[in-house]
Amino acid sequence: MITFKKDDKFVKATYSTRSDNIDWLYEKFKDDEDYDFQKTFTFSKKDLVNELTELEIEDSKQINPFDGVNPLDFYFATLVNDYYQIKKGVITSKFEIFIDKEIEFTDELFVAEGNLSIFKSIENLIDEDVYIGGDNPNAISEEHYYGLLSQFPNQYEKKLYADAKITRLIKEFFSTTKDIETKFQKYLNKKRSPKGENLTKIFKESELIKYETIFDKLTIMLADENNYSEHQWQKEILQIVLLLYPKYITVFMEVPVNADDIKQKFLDFLLVDANGNTDIIEIKKPFENSIVTARVYRDNHIPLKELSGTVMQVEKYVYYLNRWSIKGEKYLTEKYKDELPENFEIKITNPSGIIIMGREHNLTSDQKRDFEVVKRKYKNVIDIITYDNLIERLRFTIEQIKKV
Repeated sequence: MITFKKDDKFVKATYSTRSDNIDWLYEKFKDDEDYDFQKTFTFSKKDLVNELTELEIEDSKQINPFDGVNPLDFYFATLVNDYYQIKKGVITSKFEIFIDKEIEFTDELFVAEGNLSIFKSIENLIDEDVYIGGDNPNAISEEHYYGLLSQFPNQYEKKLYADAKITRLIKEFFSTTKDIETKFQKYLNKKRSPKGENLTKIFKESELIKYETIFDKLTIMLADENNYSEHQWQKEILQIVLLLYPKYITVFMEVPVNADDIKQKFLDFLLVDANGNTDIIEIKKPFENSIVTARVYRDNHIPLKELSGTVMQVEKYVYYLNRWSIKGEKYLTEKYKDELPENFEIKITNPSGIIIMGREHNLTSDQKRDFEVVKRKYKNVIDIITYDNLIERLRFTIEQIKKV
């Protein structure tokens, strides 16, 4: 069994056994042989804390220096700045291993299930020194490191993998072949993923500030909408949209559309996501009565002209863009290349529409129900969002972040 002792200069590896007789180890060291403990730690007589003298080694008929010695201490690592540097050759000779001085030394740092040497398993896969913990820019954090180790294959997984591979080879020839492939896949699905830092908690404070600021800004805007021009209002809302929908990296205004056989049109706003895909957004000031009628027509509250007209407008723009297709992609990419990342291409692939308009806080339950029917009718092409719905989404988001 290997344990570790750490001081201000060294880490010593201690080998202990229940047996009183370790002559077998003495015989190996006498013959200048190494010994692999747990198939991971390779020590020789020169690594002993109290190194055996040549006289002790040679005079084997009269002296057994190991007689009654248990446990044995070996030099394992030396403190260099803020890291313990593991003695080369003890674990691997291919690269250096540095462990942050604050990390506890246990065999779990080096040995996986089934006496699998972690660093010997990866020595043929990497060509660089390894830092665990600490401030080195190339270091793996302790939490990430143990997360990786949890995913190392154990003996059961290795056997399942081998059986699954054989299953694929023989199942066409033997009708009674067991479905080990499915069993192996179920095992992998259940296996815990590597666990690193909780990113949600790391960014919780900044995210909370972001969404609370947007919430406050939108609330103030809605209380004072009459003091905004249409253009000012749209500009402010676009900032909020880009924050609420991070998939979009930019928005272009007054975008020309030159589809064949169609007189040049201008889109108010064209959203572009990180993959270059485009969507259309229409932003209207939140007039109280712009969604559905107060009166009913055949027991239904029908869309007001402001809503139906905006929907029709967006549907036409979607049609124009699709007609423009590849020519439009090339044109827009060239037109806006200075405002986009290098080698970035704009794509027109069945763009969708977003409409932000109107209030629903003053609607009756029947009006809200019929408005939902209208929204679902266009859901495959257009997402219709009211300002009250935006406020509600923000509130729910803030409440959820606070629970983390």
